[in-house]
Amino acid sequence: MTTADHSIEPHHILIVEDDRDIAELIAIYLHNAGFRTSTAFTLQEADSLLEKLKPQLVLCDIMLPDGEGTDWVKRLRQRSTLPVILLSSRKEPKDIITGLELGGDDYMTKPFDPDIMVARVKAQLRRFRSAADAGNMQADKERQWTDGRLELHFGRREVRVNGQELSLPAKELQLLFLLAEHPDQVFSVERLYESIWGMDGWSDQRTVMVHIHHVRRKIEEDVGLPRYILTVRGVGYKFADGNQPHR
Repeated sequence: MTTADHSIEPHHILIVEDDRDIAELIAIYLHNAGFRTSTAFTLQEADSLLEKLKPQLVLCDIMLPDGEGTDWVKRLRQRSTLPVILLSSRKEPKDIITGLELGGDDYMTKPFDPDIMVARVKAQLRRFRSAADAGNMQADKERQWTDGRLELHFGRREVRVNGQELSLPAKELQLLFLLAEHPDQVFSVERLYESIWGMDGWSDQRTVMVHIHHVRRKIEEDVGLPRYILTVRGVGYKFADGNQPHR
């Protein structure tokens, strides 16, 4: 038996298998590895549970009472990148190739070693998580905010006004993006100082105010009527969308 891995407890695995003994064996090993499981004995049940439970991975037999698992996976691929490991007693290379080409992420032939099955589940989840993280990182690099005049490119930490790139000192840049990444959230002077200058110095309100003034002077049309970095009297500062000027 495999030992529990509590770091992966949140993952929910859908087992699509009409052989109840095999389905129970798979569930036991996955439970011992820290996974939660649900079992569907037909493709119709699989569709219902997939929509209801939102599992993180599917183990799917190829031969089921109401159809071919490969056909089901092919349909699934039209709407989801959910990792799927196919299970089958078919061992011919052409069957394995067909299963993978139709959308399976992995293919295991029966009988299989349950410990190896668990290891492959973990490997697929790691691969899927890494791909998702890479996509999120790329999306963050491409994320930007603009109102047509001011442009903020979050990943590249670039600032443009009327198409012209601004070169801001590090602290001013950090201050601007900290506020812009949390639009309409009010930051106290103390919190801004701690976030940008760190906890190892005395919180000088004038330091924050001077840097706010410098940033405003570079990005605002009228420092006296700021559109972007707004003062919330008695509280601190926030970043607004630039639609209305404020005193």
